Amino acid sequence: MSVLSSDTHPKMEALQIQLWRQASPTRKMNMLAQLNASARMLAMTGLRSRFPNANEAELRFKLAGLLLGDELARKVYGESSHAK
Repeated sequence: MSVLSSDTHPKMEALQIQLWRQASPTRKMNMLAQLNASARMLAMTGLRSRFPNANEAELRFKLAGLLLGDELARKVYGESSHAK
């Protein structure tokens, strides 16, 4: 079995994988939703650090650019003079 995390004991990693496999589809979707929310929060934290003077609308547009790519973000949200 390949190693997912070098700082996790192999027995604990095997147990984690077993628990993931046994989880219901609903539980798996909830875990995925939590991971996505955490990733978005971390991305927004990074954007706030990089652009301390940006307002929330500007930050959301920048996040859309990260998640969707700049071209699709502009198609979805429109051109924004403050988002450049």
